[in-house]
Amino acid sequence: MRYTLPEDRIPTAWFNALPRLQEPLMPPLHPGTREPVGPDDLAPLFPMALIGQEMSGDPWIDIPGEVLEILRLWRPTPLVRAERLEKFLGTPARIYFKDESVSPAGSHKTNTAVAQAFYNQAEGITRISTETGAGQWGTALAFACRQFDLECKVYMVRSSYDQKPYRKIMMETWGASVVPSPVADPSSPGSLGMAISDAVADAVQRADTHYSLGSVLNHVLLHQTVIGLEAKEQLVLAGETLPDVVIAPCGGGSNLGGIALPFMQDATVRLVAVEPMSCPTLTEGSFEYDFGDTAGMTPLLPMYSLGHDFMPPEIHAGGLRYHGDSPIISNLVKTGRMEAVAYPQGKTFEAAMMFANTEGKLPAPETGHAIRAAIDEALAAKETGEEKVILFDYSGHGFLDLSAYDDFMHGRLLDA
Repeated sequence: MRYTLPEDRIPTAWFNALPRLQEPLMPPLHPGTREPVGPDDLAPLFPMALIGQEMSGDPWIDIPGEVLEILRLWRPTPLVRAERLEKFLGTPARIYFKDESVSPAGSHKTNTAVAQAFYNQAEGITRISTETGAGQWGTALAFACRQFDLECKVYMVRSSYDQKPYRKIMMETWGASVVPSPVADPSSPGSLGMAISDAVADAVQRADTHYSLGSVLNHVLLHQTVIGLEAKEQLVLAGETLPDVVIAPCGGGSNLGGIALPFMQDATVRLVAVEPMSCPTLTEGSFEYDFGDTAGMTPLLPMYSLGHDFMPPEIHAGGLRYHGDSPIISNLVKTGRMEAVAYPQGKTFEAAMMFANTEGKLPAPETGHAIRAAIDEALAAKETGEEKVILFDYSGHGFLDLSAYDDFMHGRLLDA
């Protein structure tokens, strides 16, 4: 059962979590002085419009018409009830997923990529550098840069660069230049922190270039809230009031924030972040100020972190291999408004296979984490007989992750 909204019901303003947090967000600190950063400190990397959004106290921020025009290529995205999965599990729970895989790049990342490309072009920037893990973000930004005639340089974590060659081809199809990271050490499998260092170093050396980040920062989560805003309306169409639990995978926190933040003021709704056990930032990390990159070039952010020099295992969910987390997500976990769970790689692929064989859709490895948690919630409801309403973000498809499924089906998958 699919619940769709007409094109004219696409959200026209983003939901800003900052003024709604129980505890105010601690400011980012300058990497040199360790003093709170101001707009001028960030200007070499970001357009002023995004810097303003990063710090805005406005509860709603209007979406520019030029951004809406491109978002309408695939938004609003469907809300789907997973009835076949429910039947297979024998659960009284009702499971819904928000299908972000229908974007041109195949994931939720395109929501913020379009906005960031627009604001950079409006400020006269002609080139953007960025990092990517599994390739979803790089793919999304390559697409967005093509829409606004911007040059795009992508530093891709080397392990993913080797595992996922078709992601590289997809980025190049949209005109991006893609290189493996770290550029200085071809023997290293790389990490998102290293790739961020490479991309930031690129941006600060050129006047025509800004840096773009696909997760973590406040403005990124802001742009993703179109997901949860649409889901709220679609649940009403499905005859529901509110979900009992909202679930999403969490690497840096962008798709999690996108679907969860519009529900943050609904006190009865549980919010659940799902991460890999091999990179357990929220479940085992420390809340502290830490760099967003490995080289210590970025501002220090108040977040749960495993340490900016943490080297994650080469699991297939490359988008979740990040040492830190969004300050907004970290704030919600720290104050008890959001829960966090972690799963090993094998269990997430078991869940992804179950979903593929019931619902017919092949999830990205990252998305498999949310599916695993949704299945466990549904099985818990089966034990209690509770008619729980479960909502999760289907953050992206796995069409370019088939080598991971091949490893799982042939016993080569490391259960990290």
